[in-house]
Amino acid sequence: MSERLLEIHDLVASFQTEDGWVRAVDKVSFNVDVGKSVGLVGESGCGKTVTAMSIVDLLPKPSGHVLEGEILLKGEDLRKVTDKRLQAVRGGEVGVIFQEPMTALNPVQRVGKQLVEVLRIHKKLSGRKALQLAIEWLDKVGIPDPEQRAMAYPHQLSGGMRQRVMIAMALCCEPKLVIADEPTTALDVTVQAQILNLLENMRRELGMSVLLITHDLGVIAEQCEEVVVMYAGRIVEKGTVQDVFTRPAHAYTKGLLSSIPRLENAHKSELNTIPGQVAAIKDFVPGCRFCQRMGRRNTMVRRRPPYTEIADGHWVEACRECYEG
Repeated sequence: MSERLLEIHDLVASFQTEDGWVRAVDKVSFNVDVGKSVGLVGESGCGKTVTAMSIVDLLPKPSGHVLEGEILLKGEDLRKVTDKRLQAVRGGEVGVIFQEPMTALNPVQRVGKQLVEVLRIHKKLSGRKALQLAIEWLDKVGIPDPEQRAMAYPHQLSGGMRQRVMIAMALCCEPKLVIADEPTTALDVTVQAQILNLLENMRRELGMSVLLITHDLGVIAEQCEEVVVMYAGRIVEKGTVQDVFTRPAHAYTKGLLSSIPRLENAHKSELNTIPGQVAAIKDFVPGCRFCQRMGRRNTMVRRRPPYTEIADGHWVEACRECYEG
């Protein structure tokens, strides 16, 4: 049996709006084992980032709150710890690679100083030792001439270099878990491959776990052992990458996989798409939300389908319209 690092049980994350509370994440449960990489995949707005930011209480305040559920890191419920303990967890035990490094990095501070700050807070190093270690990490993540780059401001670096700085900041304290929120967004294909290879090499070298958030199924297939498929704030399917990709069970998962462009497709042929649109959060039905998208008027829209384990570790939201069991 694999050792559990992160356990999320029935997570509910909501935002307060003019129309009242809306659930962006609705009863989400999954695990991340020690040393494993888990992919969180789905369309934009499905709740991937909200789920991940809930782990370390980084939802935008005062509107965003985790209302229900457990978030266990090595058995410790992060919802019940003190602010001081949570600050130690962020960056120290859980590193976060944010989606857009240009907004995550402080534009008026040199990147070396920002790395030094992380190291001084979590490793209690002196300024000189922290700077030396910061330069070593910039070198580890493949930034040329790290001494000079440490003196640069974020706007003086390319997108790929800024992303490498974010990776260095997330990994420099050697955390148990790294949350990578679409770490290759807005990067060209070559740089994307370099960043993903770097993240995988660091994972194997440090023995850490990774929660990788992306909408790119190809990245999930290459980088992860397990995958969690989200739709409209809920998990519709989860299991090993091999099970979910070779034997998808839910209609939404099948739709995502069929939408991937393939080399064998005829030149300029029309790509497959999933019909309909995701409803606004305030309009989500209590039952099957993929049925809502497809315009079905049945009892499954009114009653939430049960989760069913269809194979060892392979779970699906068993709506009778979306899953043929």
